[in-house]
Amino acid sequence: QVRLVESGGGLVQPGGPLRLSCAASGSASSIYVMGWYRQAPGKQRELVARIFSGGTMHYVDSVKGRFTISRDNAKNTVYLQMNSLKPEDTATYYCKAEEPTGSRSWGQGTQVTVSS
Repeated sequence: QVRLVESGGGLVQPGGPLRLSCAASGSASSIYVMGWYRQAPGKQRELVARIFSGGTMHYVDSVKGRFTISRDNAKNTVYLQMNSLKPEDTATYYCKAEEPTGSRSWGQGTQVTVSS
């Protein structure tokens, strides 16, 4: 079982940066992909970015060029550096880990609010 704890959310002005962290514990060494998802009020949860154990990364089109996902395998932590934030980035951001067995774990979520 993998446990995920997110941190780094908060209130930021449009155009500003914010970095999210997700620390994994438990069977963290078995994780092969970690990702960030977000869910705005009244909307479905969507994939923002994900990174595989080999380093391959995927981004949703709306964040390409602004967000960067990275992974520190030694610390079992994945980061999401968010730059040039827009009001439409406002959402609860969740971290997700997947294992080769198909097991999936979610974090509790961290709120990101982009507003002046």
